[in-house]
Amino acid sequence: MGLTALLLSSCAQGKTATAIPDGDDAASYVTAKFAEKLKVLGEDFTGNEARKSSLEKFGRIDDKKSDQLIEAVQVGRPPARLAKNHSKRDSNEYLDFFHPAGSPIEYGLLGPVYSSLAPTPWVSMPYDGGTLNACFWEGYQDVCKMLDAVSAAVDKGAAAKQAKSLPDGSVELLAEIPLGVFLDKRVIVFPERLLTDVNEEMKQEPVASKIVLDGLGKLRSIEMTGLIKGDGHEVEVRMNYRILEPPTENDLPKIPDPSQVTNLPDEAAVADFYDRMGEIQDR
Repeated sequence: MGLTALLLSSCAQGKTATAIPDGDDAASYVTAKFAEKLKVLGEDFTGNEARKSSLEKFGRIDDKKSDQLIEAVQVGRPPARLAKNHSKRDSNEYLDFFHPAGSPIEYGLLGPVYSSLAPTPWVSMPYDGGTLNACFWEGYQDVCKMLDAVSAAVDKGAAAKQAKSLPDGSVELLAEIPLGVFLDKRVIVFPERLLTDVNEEMKQEPVASKIVLDGLGKLRSIEMTGLIKGDGHEVEVRMNYRILEPPTENDLPKIPDPSQVTNLPDEAAVADFYDRMGEIQDR
């Protein structure tokens, strides 16, 4: 991973933050911090540690936009997990996925926009998350994609720009990643018909990114923002992921009554469910 050609900001001693010096030491420091964070990502997101996070996720191409708030909870030993995906533009558009600790079943709560997907408020499906990487869970998918995009841009030698040590012991890592990498890593998934309006020049424009690690080197927050214009079109993205105070069992819903649940018994039924969900989201 060569970062010797990275653009590193000049770093003066300040009252609120200490910037890492210029030159080879700076390049080595930034390289090490990015590599360290990406290497231990799996350790952060696996195991039984109680964790709660929020993600504000906004994407727009011209007048077509999506604005979501995603909250994720992991608590207990073994952990129960809850991921709540709610539109900030339409209170009727939401999907909550709940996996009780140790259960072979995962439950999904359908908002009114998705009520045509099942005759009951809830659906259930076989849970196979125990055999998958943590990044496949709804609560971690987006932050994994964000860090994957940063990693891909760093590997190309054009991402890391600056590192700052803050008075509280935390570290800020600043980066710019090309819009094309952001889209290729599907940090936000836009319909293909809209992506035809995004030309190659626009894909080279930067999305500003900031990663904050706490004093122990654990992820505290990630922000990504960009407004790119070209050929009469605009792409706007805003992502704000934050680790919140640890949750308790009170943050979890109760297992729904069987009368309120439609069972999706196998892979074919689950695939059909997600296909129909995608059709609704693509309208």
